[in-house]
Amino acid sequence: MKMGERGQVTIPKELREHFGLSPATEIEFAVQSDMLVLKKVGKPLNLRRWKGKCRGSLEKLGYRTVDDYLRDVRGR
Repeated sequence: MKMGERGQVTIPKELREHFGLSPATEIEFAVQSDMLVLKKVGKPLNLRRWKGKCRGSLEKLGYRTVDDYLRDVRGR
């Protein structure tokens, strides 16, 4: 594979599919030892959409809050 005049390279289709890379995928470059590494940037986790999802399950187990559950599980 050769780099084009403007520094562009084409990632082979097999690798794009294997790693889930699409035209909208954010990537970054990193240097590790003497290698240039292409890394897929993870999407930020939206925790707000999970708020309140465990309430029913915790109540069935006898807990009022997540903190109560964690204290019991951790033995504190």
